[in-house]
Order: sequence, then structure tokens, then C-alpha cells
Amino acid sequence: MITIQEATTKSKLKEFVKFPFSLYKNHPYWVPPLIQDELDTFDAKKNPVFEKAEATFYLAYKNNIAVGRMAVIVNWGEIHDQKKRKVRFGWWDVIDDVEVTKALLEKVYEKGRQYQLDYVEGPMGFSNLDKVGVLTEGYDEIGSMITWYNYPYYKEHLEILGFEKEKEYIESKFPFENVKTEFFLKAQDLIKLRYGLKAMNFKTTKEIMPYVDEMFSLFNKSYASLSSFVAVTDSQKEFFKNKYISFINPEYIKFVMDKNNEMIAFSIVMPSFSEALQKANGTLFPFGFYHMLKAKKESKEVLFYLIGIDPEYQSKGVTAIIFNEYYTTFKAKGILNCIRTPELEENHAIHNLWKHFDPIINRRRRTYKINVPY
Repeated sequence: MITIQEATTKSKLKEFVKFPFSLYKNHPYWVPPLIQDELDTFDAKKNPVFEKAEATFYLAYKNNIAVGRMAVIVNWGEIHDQKKRKVRFGWWDVIDDVEVTKALLEKVYEKGRQYQLDYVEGPMGFSNLDKVGVLTEGYDEIGSMITWYNYPYYKEHLEILGFEKEKEYIESKFPFENVKTEFFLKAQDLIKLRYGLKAMNFKTTKEIMPYVDEMFSLFNKSYASLSSFVAVTDSQKEFFKNKYISFINPEYIKFVMDKNNEMIAFSIVMPSFSEALQKANGTLFPFGFYHMLKAKKESKEVLFYLIGIDPEYQSKGVTAIIFNEYYTTFKAKGILNCIRTPELEENHAIHNLWKHFDPIINRRRRTYKINVPY
């Protein structure tokens, strides 16, 4: 018999966070999250996303043993501002028993019926800066700190239960040696001169902080046209600033400013923390912090996390400036591999940025959709 319990206490919520640690124990490709980071994400007193969203966390049991988990999310900003009457689900992990998935999804349907919503989509988080999608290809490669990993049967469970593909995401990689300077070196000088632009580089995190709010505002502006986009609020900017910026080498953040010193493009690249997180196994102490710090300083792999360009400049070759700055930084650091994190398949403008580097698609993931059953 399958029973479902809502995780309403601190101990239950910690059990919710730690469930995949047993499901993927010693798995070579699963990357554990930091337990406290997950708990902070789910804490309405700490995460400002709860100002415009709500979430309920469920654990599934068989014979008093945890066999699955799922978060049910209602993003009121999405519902009211975009008129998308959707209930989300995320942080979904489960044993290979479709009946467990079915029982968890019934809680999603209940929430949808409670608020008279139209459809379900997932797996996805609260916003576009959270993890997204069930992995459908690329099970034999290590994941990253900003993606979910899952077994192949996750996809099968959803399809058996009537879900259909909603959005497709691709991930790709290319060796740094594929980067040819002739595609951006001369062009970036001409573009700077033509539009009065300049690149900004940083040596310390403290130097970056005064620009972060402006960066997130540009993020909202540059991604507004995508069908799945939910804008980041001012209070969320502060939360993500504290959550992510400290993990990123300051020299891996690049801004492009116009002649009025206003930001028209940004890019964030992260060192790969995958192996460090596996060694940390969910905690920074006593040794996790050492592994993370070592990866931050020494990792020879980088993840292109976010890139945003003001719509007014999106067809004017501004990326040549960004690529030139990263080329200089990566060459000095001896970077070997570049990884692109999940990008919507429909986002052709982003894909075209990388065509000269001969990237190889190494992972695919998708969200699934079903109408709320009434």
C-alpha cells in the first residue's frame, strides 16, 4: 500500500531533501545538492519566491519506507501576469514503480482542482533560475549543480500516465580548442567602435555586487519573449545574489556597457562543481567546503550558465565582445572543456551563438504536460 504524507515539519522536510541521496547512493553520474541550500530554497522565510508562489512537499511511503517525493508548486505571478493557469511539479524523485508516481501526481491534480487551474507541467522549479526538465538522453554523463539527474524510467512513468512533451531543452559541450578567434577577434573591435561599447571584467566579488541588480533587470528584459519566462522580482534578485554569486569566480562574470555606462549584455560562467559536490555529499563541513573551493580555483571545465543581451542589441554581434573576454580568461586558466547548460530548443538565437565552436549535444531534457483531471 502506498501512502502520501505532506512534509510539514523540519524533520520531514529534511527527509524530503535527503530522499534522493539513498535513491542515487554511489551513482557515478548523480550530483548531490547541498542539503542546507535545498532547505533554504524551501523556506518561505528565506526565499522571496514565496511572495508570489506557494509550494507543498510530499513524500510517498510503502511499508513505512520512503519511495518517492514531489513538490507541488503554484506560481501566482505566472497565473495572474501571464494568464497561464498552470500547476507545476518539481523536485520529483521516485523508485521504479509507476503507481508511486501516480499517487504523487494525484496531489498535483488536487491542487489544480482546488484553484481551478487548467493544466500541469513539470518537472520544473519556481522560476527560470531553478532546475528544469526530466532527463531523456545523456544518462551516462555526470550532471551539474544546476540540473536534475534521473533514471530513464522517469520519462516512461510520465508517458504511461498520459503526459505529453511540452518543452524540450538541449545541453551541449565543446572542447576549448574548438574556439577559433577569427570568428570574434576583429569583429569585437569593430562592434565596440560602432556602438560605443566596452567590456567590464572583475577581480573580486565585491566589485561585481553594485551591478547585480542591473544584471537581473537585463535578464528579465532579454528573456521576456520566451514562452516559459517568469520575471525575477526585486526581492528574488537579492536571494539569487546571495545564493549564486559567491560560487562564481569573479573573472567569469562579464558585462558589456554602452556609452552611457548602462548594461546591454552580461554573461555568467561557472566552474564545474560536479565532482566536488559528489565528494561533499550534501554538506560543506567538515570537508565539503575544501572540495568546493578547490574546484572553484582549479576546475578545467566551465559551465555557461546565463547570457543576456538587450533586445536592441541582439542582432548586432555583441557576443563577439563576450567571447573575446572569455577567450582571454580561459586561455590563461588552462580551461579544457566548455559546457552549455539547458537551453530551450526554441531559443534559436542562443544556439546560433555557438555554431562556430562545433558543439555536440550530449543531453536532452523536457518538461511534460497534462490537463488537470476534473
